[in-house]
Amino acid sequence: MTSSQLQDLIVASLVRRLGGTARRWRLVLGAIRFHDPSKYLCNWSFAPSGEPRELAEVENMLDVLRLEHPHVDAG
Repeated sequence: MTSSQLQDLIVASLVRRLGGTARRWRLVLGAIRFHDPSKYLCNWSFAPSGEPRELAEVENMLDVLRLEHPHVDAG
């Protein structure tokens, strides 16, 4: 999975589950950050920003996706 596919998956899931626009969820999600896979179990993360309810939903989704897709490729 590439980073853009992961972002699309997260945004589509949030829109479907909570409503709102894809643009809004992309702003809340922010940019993906990559980490050295030799030092981290998961080579990606996000630093979401927004309302507390939005942050909680995003963090819950990211927790699940880290288990399902611990490594993503740039792109």
